[in-house]
Amino acid sequence: MYDEEPDGVRLQKVLAKAGVGSRRVAEDMIADGRVKVNGEVVTEQGRRVDPETAVIHVDGLRVMITDELAHVALNKPRGMHTTMSDDRGRSCVGDLVRERDERLFHVGRLDADTEGLLLLTNDGELAHRLTHPSYKVLKTYLAEVPGPVSKEVGRQLRAGVELEDGPVVVDGFKMKDNNSGRALVEVVLHEGRNHIVRRLLDAVGHPVQRLVRTAIGPVFLSTQKPGVMRDLTATEIGELYRLVGL
Repeated sequence: MYDEEPDGVRLQKVLAKAGVGSRRVAEDMIADGRVKVNGEVVTEQGRRVDPETAVIHVDGLRVMITDELAHVALNKPRGMHTTMSDDRGRSCVGDLVRERDERLFHVGRLDADTEGLLLLTNDGELAHRLTHPSYKVLKTYLAEVPGPVSKEVGRQLRAGVELEDGPVVVDGFKMKDNNSGRALVEVVLHEGRNHIVRRLLDAVGHPVQRLVRTAIGPVFLSTQKPGVMRDLTATEIGELYRLVGL
């Protein structure tokens, strides 16, 4: 990615190659104190860095300066298993990423009957933090359930529901559509226990008929079709790293 420069690469060149802006724009950012290298604000223009090891932030957001890291959003179809291979020949996430140069792995899981947003990366530390409950990364789900759903259900979920493996309190609950026979509800959780949304809604009398994860932190499913992958934007990547303190 960079020419051989034994003393490191000029910071403005690294920023320009990372897509932050032209070298002139990068120089202005450095002069304005908007750039940190390994936690230190850098204002001198001659600063050289090692692109393989430096951790650079601009306006508080991590900037990816190496091609080795990959960050992908997949709209996992219903029926696909969240595994990188399947010895029974069933459709799995690994089938979709096998042709990519990077060795990606999924961040957390979605059960086979749940569809929607699944992140894939080769950054192990980011994946660990995104899934560890102590970082409280919010996941948003859209669930189709038997309707109508009373307002009491939302109150129950916000107050906490006792499940067989302990109590759960939702971080957010919103009614999206509420008709007789069918309702759509949005559930926001930082919990990552198995089948947690299905078990929660079943416990309050509204078993899930269809479940889609629509967001993980600042990353949204948007208009992606099932089975389609996209690389995250620089802003999405930066926001994810900031969310987990990297």
